[in-house]
Amino acid sequence: MDTLTSIIPNVIEYADQFPKAIVDTMVMLTVTGVVSFLIAMPIAVIVVITKPQGICQNHAVFWILDKIINLFRAIPFVILLPLLMGVTRFFFHTTIGTKSAFIPLIVGTVPFMARQLESAMEEIPDGIIEASISMGMTPWQIIQNVYLKQNIPGMIRGMTITLIAVIGQIAIVGTVAAGGLGDLAIRFGWQRQMQDITYVVLILLLIIISLIQFFGDWLVRKTTH
Repeated sequence: MDTLTSIIPNVIEYADQFPKAIVDTMVMLTVTGVVSFLIAMPIAVIVVITKPQGICQNHAVFWILDKIINLFRAIPFVILLPLLMGVTRFFFHTTIGTKSAFIPLIVGTVPFMARQLESAMEEIPDGIIEASISMGMTPWQIIQNVYLKQNIPGMIRGMTITLIAVIGQIAIVGTVAAGGLGDLAIRFGWQRQMQDITYVVLILLLIIISLIQFFGDWLVRKTTH
């Protein structure tokens, strides 16, 4: 114990801070992942079916959604964070704490996830789509039975990549006292120069990312036929 204290003294002293930081990180990851998926999935479907040569071609809808996705993907998250503070304050009446991170995290994640899901659906061979149309399937049936079912592994891979990217964004929201491991690293590791806390936070983030990747790969194997 004495050896451990000499190596990571600040981690030992502030060990009680880590459980809450880990829970806050997982809460932000879960809420952001679930809400972003519920928003991104219909956006991705609409983009795929309204694109040129799509099953419901609509140039105006495709162009608008495509440009909106590109716009928000182009905004660096560190700029998006203060940009949305007014919106966050309107909904949650605060700009600090875990709640304050939800809106910028979701706004920053939805375009990225939508592109990942869109790419997964576009991996479906055109022949399958054409065969579905020739069989007399309606657009909704094609969406349900082809786009949403034929490439589940691809969508899982895209969501895994997205969740790993969200971990990085969660670390960034620590700069505005939103809680989580990033906040811990900034308040103690950077502001108080407690480098051992920074190292431990980094290790914990790497463990979380590895678990996400492992679980994502496992789901891909289970759903691949």
